Amino acid sequence: MNSTKPKTGVFIGSLRKESFTKKIARELESLASGKFDFTEMEMGNLPIYNQDLDDEGKAPSEWIQFRKKVQELDAVLFVTPEYNRSVPPLLKNAIDIASRPMGHNVWNGKPAAVIGVSPGALGGFGVVQQLRQMFTVLNIPTMQQPEAYIGNAAALLGEDGKIQNEKTRAFLASVM
Repeated sequence: MNSTKPKTGVFIGSLRKESFTKKIARELESLASGKFDFTEMEMGNLPIYNQDLDDEGKAPSEWIQFRKKVQELDAVLFVTPEYNRSVPPLLKNAIDIASRPMGHNVWNGKPAAVIGVSPGALGGFGVVQQLRQMFTVLNIPTMQQPEAYIGNAAALLGEDGKIQNEKTRAFLASVM
């Protein structure tokens, strides 16, 4: 990492316009604005990963640009909902693209934090555990404590999209 604020990519696992996850991610950025240089990473434009394209030297320009942007990061923050107790396809595709082709994993060694967000009570427990397991293989050292599972997200957010509960704000500030 450089001597200034670490350049930190924020990977939001939802494309929904009114996503609770996006709102929580933006609150996290606000709570830690003096500590990190945040960049929200665009993943919605990435074609589905197909190893044949890498093998044939035909990787889409979107993959090449995305890999370069990830390579330039000092750290990564994943804020994600879970889909069917698993990783949303948007996020899984981005992780796969930046970890391939074999031997060119641009995630390698980048410190990470993972935060699950859910309208339900479990707060994305399943997705956080799956990502942690995946990150072991990809050599993405992941912050162990505190673990962050943000359940009942709709009830935490006011009409302005900001977290209303001060205890939740304090907890998220401690995560950052």
